[in-house]
Amino acid sequence: MDREALVRRNRSMAEAFHAVPLKHQLRRAALLSVAAIPLPQQRKQHNRILLLRPDHLGDVLLTTPAIRALRAAHPQTEIHALVGSWSANVLANFSEIDVVLTLPYPGFTRRDKPGWRSPYQLAIESARILRRIGYDTALILRPDHWWGALLAHIAGIPRRIGYNLPDVAPFLTERYEPQHEHAVVQSARLVEPLTGTLKPDELELRFPVAEADRAWVDGYLAEWGINRGTPLIAVHPGSGTWVKQWDNAKWSRVADTLAEQRGAVIILTGGDHELPLCRRIAAQMKNQPIIMAGDTTLGSLAAIFERCDVVLGADSGPLHLAVAVDAPTVALFGPADPVEFGSWGSRERHQVLYTNIGCRPCRVLDWGSDDPQYHPCVREIEVGRVLEAARRAINS
Repeated sequence: MDREALVRRNRSMAEAFHAVPLKHQLRRAALLSVAAIPLPQQRKQHNRILLLRPDHLGDVLLTTPAIRALRAAHPQTEIHALVGSWSANVLANFSEIDVVLTLPYPGFTRRDKPGWRSPYQLAIESARILRRIGYDTALILRPDHWWGALLAHIAGIPRRIGYNLPDVAPFLTERYEPQHEHAVVQSARLVEPLTGTLKPDELELRFPVAEADRAWVDGYLAEWGINRGTPLIAVHPGSGTWVKQWDNAKWSRVADTLAEQRGAVIILTGGDHELPLCRRIAAQMKNQPIIMAGDTTLGSLAAIFERCDVVLGADSGPLHLAVAVDAPTVALFGPADPVEFGSWGSRERHQVLYTNIGCRPCRVLDWGSDDPQYHPCVREIEVGRVLEAARRAINS
């Protein structure tokens, strides 16, 4: 298949993927009916704000600059975050948040759904708890999160702020038009009714690293004979889906070249499930790396990245974590839109690479069993570009 035909094929399939299926159209009609039912609102003033964000590491991190701005504007207000259990540790060390609550958000938990009623039963049960706590304002921080907006509506939270999207808007009291802009700015737009105008250059992405995690990393590296003066470079090759991942052989070449040119020790990071991937990359390297995949918590991973001269990897939450601890980064993008999800901050310090293939960004992160040869957007990035980007990031 020639390139133009491939682009036409992928555009057509992406358009079909993003089309609203009949069952979702029926759900939308049902949600409009639910939104029209008058429900008792919370009347008592609580001086308490609820932030709803169902996502995983990267998206939750990109919300935190807005949360910091909200805290600065309302130092005496209680701020509660309602997240999935998978993200509670992301926010645990943020002093700007008073309470982190969790629930198994439908569509984001990896458990099977017990039945079609389950999401709505969970909304009703969770709304009862939120009513008992009491909130004045709810912010639906994921733009398309209709379930979170429904939950805030059932809970009777009087002020509900979110984006004007079809499934979300009926449950909101204040709606804002979505813009094609970075996720950090999208979250900031929603807190502006409570903070005033926020300028993008005022929104700083920072993750608080605990001293205990720094000490653990120091001890871990000392066992390898690595002290503070040793240059470190981290490669985080994994991502949530195969379509985002680069070739193992290319990672091996990049890692070996940087190790030799910089006199650096290479660290391969990832979760338990990414250990085999890291081992395959290490097996093709001439220079022995340290494989930390499966050995780190979120906090110790942040502490490792903080020590590195540069962190390279596929578009993923851990790359945003590296940015948040002020490590120079190189992120390789494929189907996701770097305008919305690229590394936040200086373009020199945080390099974002992608190809010019005409179907990118398709915003389809799961192509299922479709043949990977039809989705070369990440794999077409050349080794030389990654090495040059790493040099620029380090020298920044």
